[in-house]
Amino acid sequence: MSGNTGLIISALFTLFLIIIVPIIKGDAAGEGAARYDNYRLYRVELATDEHVQIFQRLEAKSDSCTFYGHARHTGQQLTIMVSASKVADFEDLLTLYAVRGRLLEPNVQQLIDREAASVQPVTTNPSELDWNHYYQLETIYGWMDMLAMRYSEFVTIVEIGRSYEGRPIKGVKLSRRPDSKAIVVEGGIHAREWISPATATFLLNELITSSDPTIVELGIMYDWFFFPIVNPDGYRFTFTGDRLWRKNRKPYGLCRGVDLNRNFDSNWAGVGSSNDPCSYDFSGSKAFSEPESAAIAEFLRSNVESAQIRTYIALHSYSQLLMFPYGHTEERVANYNDLKSITDKAIAALTAVNGTEFRGGSKYETIYPSSGGSIDWAYQPGGVPVSLTFELRGPPDSTDMFILPADQIRPVGMETLAAFVAIVREAARLGYYDNKPSKSTK
Repeated sequence: MSGNTGLIISALFTLFLIIIVPIIKGDAAGEGAARYDNYRLYRVELATDEHVQIFQRLEAKSDSCTFYGHARHTGQQLTIMVSASKVADFEDLLTLYAVRGRLLEPNVQQLIDREAASVQPVTTNPSELDWNHYYQLETIYGWMDMLAMRYSEFVTIVEIGRSYEGRPIKGVKLSRRPDSKAIVVEGGIHAREWISPATATFLLNELITSSDPTIVELGIMYDWFFFPIVNPDGYRFTFTGDRLWRKNRKPYGLCRGVDLNRNFDSNWAGVGSSNDPCSYDFSGSKAFSEPESAAIAEFLRSNVESAQIRTYIALHSYSQLLMFPYGHTEERVANYNDLKSITDKAIAALTAVNGTEFRGGSKYETIYPSSGGSIDWAYQPGGVPVSLTFELRGPPDSTDMFILPADQIRPVGMETLAAFVAIVREAARLGYYDNKPSKSTK
């Protein structure tokens, strides 16, 4: 590279920082925020080995195609977002190699603009929080503080650490009875999955305020730890900079962010994760390199025995799945049959509410291979025998992706609550909440 070329690149990069970075601060996304005008969403079927290889190469080389999953095997269906300038090239590729594909959404920005009408401003009073809108970090945290003041006899705030940008990683403990077994609920580890924090707050509110005898019993018989937004920096950035941002916000060279659900010390940096900081599933510089994942792990280490934590549930979207460990291997966990029974019962209860269809099984056999996930680590070595992950609405070929309309928050909350009841009941029947050491995860 010549000296002049280097100076030009340096000048352009400096100009980029001057133009873009200041604009993405504030209450809502401004002119400098990412836009997806005329970006198209496709669902393609990889029918041959050649198709798999083509899309592996495309993901590695193209910065105009955003893959929601990696090309891995024949028979796989894959969702891909294509920038407006590359739509013609992408459709030509499908034709050239006889790849079956269908258009899910012709303009992703329209989804984001539609959703914006249901987003409440950062200044919203926490007392106004409901489950008909999406709320920003500050309102959700304020609502949690309000719960602790209003129900001080059994609700307390639990702050387990700070994010990379210094925001608190805040949780709520609900405890109405001494010496109860505990359940942990993790939300918002992937920033763009807004239905996750919304569902977590819905469930927490029901456990505190419901008059349904079944829910009242659930809220009395067990201690609950809710962490609705494990990734506060990323969540905040989805409102100010990029609605489809997934990772945290820690910088690594020219790119930012680690996929926190690839950063746990469970087959870290293995299958289904990336060592490229610019990749959506970058696993970090080492296991627990990120303060957010490290905070969750330290909370579990410090409390799994003393607080008698027997269940860990992570809320994600989308694909309508309920899964358990492991993600990195087809090897079955010691209590596979119990976990399969628990997920089967939960899915039946969930489907009975609204007819929403879910699939269940281990992560490896149900969605795709992955390493470094929170529930895998919580299970082993964390020692939590019932560790589960929900992928909430919509279906795998959803046209909404992570931009689920706010009018679905309540239906998702109600069906997930029914699943929670079934999970706890079946886990109790199987002995996981007995007054004896929890079943081994080894």
